[in-house]
Amino acid sequence: MRYLISGFALLFLWSCSTAYLALDSVKEFDIEKYMGKWYEIYRLPNKFEEGLTEITANYELMDDGTVMVTNEGRLKEDKSRVKQAKGKAWMPDAKEPSKLKVSFFWPFAGDYWVLKIDPEYNYALVGDPSGKYLWILARENRLDPKIVEELKLYASNLGFAVENMISGQFD
Repeated sequence: MRYLISGFALLFLWSCSTAYLALDSVKEFDIEKYMGKWYEIYRLPNKFEEGLTEITANYELMDDGTVMVTNEGRLKEDKSRVKQAKGKAWMPDAKEPSKLKVSFFWPFAGDYWVLKIDPEYNYALVGDPSGKYLWILARENRLDPKIVEELKLYASNLGFAVENMISGQFD
């Protein structure tokens, strides 16, 4: 009986722990090339972007090496209204420049890993090791559907639930 209880306790503790995907971020990453405006083409649903469409992110490199992040999205029910969130991103380890931390509500921060990026920095796949967050971003508000499918396939092979992704719906 004692071993049975210990087994249940172990199973309970294991099921409550956070599982992480085995992810690698891009090896070659130039933070300066990443700066500027990005359009959210697809994303996994999340609470902080709920009810928003036409979401953009603007990244600005600051003198101290941190990045000012400004996200904007239009409200679905009234597209004349815009919701904005400002945050800060930074590189915890200079040896892994594509693994950033981002915070919109200090002291809470999340992982922001660039998983794939084209050589000209025209589109990117960004996610986190928990598998809960994933974005397909582009410099224009449209992206070739073939590229979108390639990025989704890549993310799916990493373990992301790409079937749940929703469109950024730019008109």
